[in-house]
Amino acid sequence: MTPPIVKRYLIAFEKYKWIGLTSFALVVAGSTVVAMQPEPPASYVANGALTYTSPPVFFSATGSEILQQGQELSQEVLLSDQIIETVAAQVHVKPQKIGLNVALSLPKKSKTGELESSIIELKYKDSDKKRAQEIVQLLMETMVKLSGEINTGRLKAIIKKINERVPPTKRELEVAEKRLEQYDRIQGPAILAAENGSLLTGITTSQTQQRQIQLTLAGIDAQIRSLQTKLGLTVNQAYVSSALSADPIIASLRSQIYQVETQIEVYKRDFRALHPTMIQLRRQKEAYEKLLQQRANEVVGGGGMAAPLGGTTGIRTQINLDPSRQLLANQLVTLQTQRETLQQQLSSLIKEEAQLRQEYSLIPNKQLERSRLEQEVLLKKAVYDKMQAKLSDAKTAEAETVSSLSIARAPIVIANVKPPKSVFATLAVGGFLGLIVGGGVIFLLGSLEGTFKTKEDIRDTLKQREVTVLGELPLMAFENLSPDDLSVVLSLDSPYLEFYEKFRSNLRRIGGKNLKVVMIASTSSFEGKTVSAYNLGIASARAGKRTLIVETDLRSPSRSQSLKVTLNADANLEPLHYYASLSECIHLVPNVENLYIVPSPGPVRQSAAVLESSELRRLIADARERYDFVILDTNPISLCNDALLIQPYSDGIVLVTRPNYTQENILGETIDELVESELGLVGAIINGADITVPLAQPTVLVALSGGELEIQEEPHAELSV
Repeated sequence: MTPPIVKRYLIAFEKYKWIGLTSFALVVAGSTVVAMQPEPPASYVANGALTYTSPPVFFSATGSEILQQGQELSQEVLLSDQIIETVAAQVHVKPQKIGLNVALSLPKKSKTGELESSIIELKYKDSDKKRAQEIVQLLMETMVKLSGEINTGRLKAIIKKINERVPPTKRELEVAEKRLEQYDRIQGPAILAAENGSLLTGITTSQTQQRQIQLTLAGIDAQIRSLQTKLGLTVNQAYVSSALSADPIIASLRSQIYQVETQIEVYKRDFRALHPTMIQLRRQKEAYEKLLQQRANEVVGGGGMAAPLGGTTGIRTQINLDPSRQLLANQLVTLQTQRETLQQQLSSLIKEEAQLRQEYSLIPNKQLERSRLEQEVLLKKAVYDKMQAKLSDAKTAEAETVSSLSIARAPIVIANVKPPKSVFATLAVGGFLGLIVGGGVIFLLGSLEGTFKTKEDIRDTLKQREVTVLGELPLMAFENLSPDDLSVVLSLDSPYLEFYEKFRSNLRRIGGKNLKVVMIASTSSFEGKTVSAYNLGIASARAGKRTLIVETDLRSPSRSQSLKVTLNADANLEPLHYYASLSECIHLVPNVENLYIVPSPGPVRQSAAVLESSELRRLIADARERYDFVILDTNPISLCNDALLIQPYSDGIVLVTRPNYTQENILGETIDELVESELGLVGAIINGADITVPLAQPTVLVALSGGELEIQEEPHAELSV
């Protein structure tokens, strides 16, 4: 069986063979022109090589890094416009010429990232041997020089960048060190005291001293209470009495007062109270008491630098301490003074302990702050040291930084002489290419037609759109067929009757008993819908069904003469009167029992009005009652809407397709329209399929579709169409 692609190509070849032959001739003519061209002049290829170099010993890491980077120069850098223009100016050659004829091959890297080789191949093609060698030599020297300049520039850029960063980094380090120094000056002693334990020792010592002072105070308080009990005086009273008793003036005045009082007691017996002597003595006593009071006020009041004491009431009773009691009073005052002194010491020690404890509680924060400042100094010093080390390393690399490339092999010139071309081989290649081009043009033009080429293409499209294939009908061959007649199967022993019988049975099986009026339609002309309708009617009549064929294509003349039926010549004058008279429009088909036909009175100008008329509607309604099977032959759907006007009278639609005639896009649009509108699409048939049909004798093929004939002679016993 011939593959579908071969069938499509053969069909396209029949249509476009002259275009294919023209394409073949043009390609052959072009190859002939190429074959007749003179031989090109000999060319020369200069081949040189560069290699990656490095000093045997590196004293600096920067130099090693720069030379390593120099081994990663790309082809765009080594063959940059700057290098090509420099060499072109020296040899007086256009830079574009050098750029087109030079080739550079860099070594590849392995999976580990290392170079598989250190050799860089450089080739240049020129018609002048000496110039090719000179250009390669200059290119290699310029590349070596460029590599050195790039390495030197990288080193200078590193040194410049480091010099820019060193001063601010140094200032930052000095600021950090100064902050640490100031912090140590203020908080350092406290941190040191906490670290060596002296701060804790101070707190412990303070607590010990507080306990000792508290014990001493307890003893002093006991002594003070004992002395107060013995003297009957408070500390302040004992201090006042002791001070008054110890004053010599008060003691003298007191003695004189006692003497005057003694004299008064003595003279009181002999003299009256108004006696001058008694008056004189009382005056002396009053004067002495006044002086005593004044002196007591001076002593107790604390004139000058002394502090005032208690009140001076009862002066004479407060200065009556004898030496023993005065000694005890002085001891009581001394103990009170010691007690007050110790209490002040205890208060100072308590404050000192609280201050030490507070300072000790802040030690961790101070230590953390100092650690932070110290860490900041260390980090900035590390950065500064790295910069200094990098700067020193970069300056050391100045003596090591050289070009990463060196010339490994001087340019060698090889003559590139092409063998003379064979005219015969060139023409043979041209002929082969011509066949390919010509065949491709034919195939392309056939593909661009947009029509189905084979039945397989139509079948696949219908399957994709879920449309049932009711049958595949072959082209029919008949002898002595008139050009005005259609290929109809009138003979009972015709080999084509079997295909239409299969079509009829599939239609009956899928459509069911309710499918009584069938409309046969196509998407465009010349697809064989009328032939299919006639032969379907013959197959139905042969099967014993009372069948009626109604030609509803009123835009075309009737083809009923193919069934030996003659139409009244005046039918198209009054088509409505024609359809109103059943006896006039329905004709019996001779030689086919049970088959009737209503020929078309066309062509009719107002076909739509006739199709929508009540006469035609009554005709089809009457036919539905009187006949077992009614076939409506309609217009192509893509040309007019007549088929859609007659559709409501039918129970289903059958689409007729034909390879090399049915358009792909039109068929798809028609199927979508019928399905979406629910117009009752039953299925489709493939007309004119390439099916082998056995024939008894050589015949003449007549393929007739829509009035167009295709006649071929077939001498074989079997006909493949």
